[in-house]
Amino acid sequence: MEMISLLKVTISGPPGSGTSTLVSRLSKERNWKYINGGEIFRSAAFERKISIEEFSALCKNDLDVDRSLDNTLKQIMTSPESPEIVESRLCGWWAQELKLDCIKIWISASDIERAKRIQNREGGEFNFCLEKSRKRQKDDMDRYKTLYNINLDDLSPYDLIVEADDKNEDDVFQIVNNYLGG
Repeated sequence: MEMISLLKVTISGPPGSGTSTLVSRLSKERNWKYINGGEIFRSAAFERKISIEEFSALCKNDLDVDRSLDNTLKQIMTSPESPEIVESRLCGWWAQELKLDCIKIWISASDIERAKRIQNREGGEFNFCLEKSRKRQKDDMDRYKTLYNINLDDLSPYDLIVEADDKNEDDVFQIVNNYLGG
């Protein structure tokens, strides 16, 4: 039996793939509310009165903290007051697990392209951005495999996969907006 919620679409992808830019644009264009899994993460760090870096280390060392954050996101997704858009690395997997009637989108980008985008956004040396991006991807993949037996390379839960390497934010928006019936 499908859950009833306002959720219309999940947006997932690795850091630097353009998910936040896409979500912001969809929200503005369609007048939809959204939540980003990162907001839940930052809020939890703030509640504990520790830095993002300290909270990240805590999550790495105590997987129950990570599970708790994911459970919070699942509760939001299944709430009758859910936003129309949820963005997080695993929200497509959660929507499938929870049998939510929504479209699940994955935005894909190569390591090189993501490092370029991260460098443009945050500055720094390209090779440092590339190494940092690869390390985060590996850490995330290992953690999700340990926590949930999820392989981030398995894109089977997703209804639409957009390869964004050769596309700008307008191109990605048009593809997704058209898919959503825009």
